Amino acid sequence: MKKKKYTAIDLFCGAGGLTDGLKSAGFCVLAGIENNSIAAETYKLNNKISRLYEEDICKLSPDRLMRDLGLKKGELDLLAGCPPCQGFSSHRTRNKTSSINDDRNDLVFEFVRFVEALYPKTIMMENVPALAKDWRVEELKTRLLLLGYQIDETFAQIKDAAEYGVPQRRRRLLIKASRFGVIPNALPVKKRKTVKAAIDHLPVPGSSGDPLHDILEARTPKIQKMISMVPKNGGSRFDLPKEYWLACHLKRPDGYRDVYGRMSWDKVAPTITGGCTNPSKGRFIHPEQNRAITLREAALLQTFPPKYRFAQSRGKDAIALMIGNALPPAFIKIHAVQYRKHLEKVEHGHI
Repeated sequence: MKKKKYTAIDLFCGAGGLTDGLKSAGFCVLAGIENNSIAAETYKLNNKISRLYEEDICKLSPDRLMRDLGLKKGELDLLAGCPPCQGFSSHRTRNKTSSINDDRNDLVFEFVRFVEALYPKTIMMENVPALAKDWRVEELKTRLLLLGYQIDETFAQIKDAAEYGVPQRRRRLLIKASRFGVIPNALPVKKRKTVKAAIDHLPVPGSSGDPLHDILEARTPKIQKMISMVPKNGGSRFDLPKEYWLACHLKRPDGYRDVYGRMSWDKVAPTITGGCTNPSKGRFIHPEQNRAITLREAALLQTFPPKYRFAQSRGKDAIALMIGNALPPAFIKIHAVQYRKHLEKVEHGHI
């Protein structure tokens, strides 16, 4: 007997990582909301059935959304989303004034506005760990409790995606709530997925036929020489003789220790960021080949499906940013499966 597909809406859907994870867990994602045009274009390429609202969420009426989708208040199974988190990022929070005053921080309350209007059965909100210490989380918690939602004892849980089947270190905040009880936590995987398991099967870039894998690099001879000298399988720029160090590294020898480092085959990758194809932005050199990882390799380390399409109209950097900003689908899936099981128990009267 075919399992019922529970309904979901993805607020702040970006390039579609959260939606892909929900779909893999058996949810039917009715709609996504995304104001960034290149991310919206990517979302549409991969989600033909989901309705996309390419507009400012602050100006979108939940009532209009419900009318369009034929939803009544309380019918939606899951409202999920990741409000833009740059204002809470570790780089931004070093400058406390700029992070506190970042207008994007208040988009958390747009999420609450849709919760209050749609009154979904369950809620999943994901973000960066720094949000856990912000006053907005306490406000969110208070408003959800007033609406009658039940939450975990630890409201804002910090999870490492590497423990849930994602081949990279990536600490994320997860907020779960339900009108019908506490949603069980997903169990960590028994064995972490490695860089080797994620990307070792790919051919050498250049003639694979995959545009995300075949973009060739343009590096100066000095940088290419330095990359070639970094020891294979986890080496660091600190392994190089000082005469091969860049001037900026000589000036601040202990700064940003991962830059111009290689990934290790048998470990998880570092956090994939918007600079994931640039060795000067982190440990993004291929474990073996003398190059940075490709866009496709970055997407696979984020656990996007091998054939996932990214809009190419704005070039390589825009794609890298979408990949780096995305939620890893495998991380979302393992938690969304617990939501589905919870909803099944509610449906059958076991909660």
